[in-house]
Amino acid sequence: MKILITYSSVTGNTKKVAKAIAEELKDCDFLDIKDVKNLDYDIIIVGTWIRRTTADPKAMEFIDKIKGKKVAFFFTLGAYPNSEYADRCIKNITELFLKNNNSLLGNFHCHGAVSPSVIERAMKRSQDDPHGSIEKRMERWKHASTHPDENDLSNAKRYFKEIIGR
Repeated sequence: MKILITYSSVTGNTKKVAKAIAEELKDCDFLDIKDVKNLDYDIIIVGTWIRRTTADPKAMEFIDKIKGKKVAFFFTLGAYPNSEYADRCIKNITELFLKNNNSLLGNFHCHGAVSPSVIERAMKRSQDDPHGSIEKRMERWKHASTHPDENDLSNAKRYFKEIIGR
């Protein structure tokens, strides 16, 4: 079975999770999304960071090229993994894959440290920002700053080993 694990990452969070999954599944191709030359795989696993409740632009463009394949995805996000925001991300990314007649095997997500540039921009927004008060956002960013951690990586490895059957 030919498997591709590919990712788009700015801060290194998504790459870290992708690498852990690739190490667990062993015999697979592990590539940055920009380096993927073909889609000749039995299973394609895509990792993305989150931008406005969906996959980042590079990942979205890549996902749009995948048609009629067995797929799975994972993402890291600065929001809490058990939040409504995370649920919207799952829904939106799932729709990206399903619109091209792909068979979705599953998805995984975990907290990821927020980019300092994102924090800097967010600090300039008003207190009535839809993402919560600055105090709540700072608390969330602090919690996210240590992620993905070893527990997140272990959970990702276990999850993908289970759904791929290796």
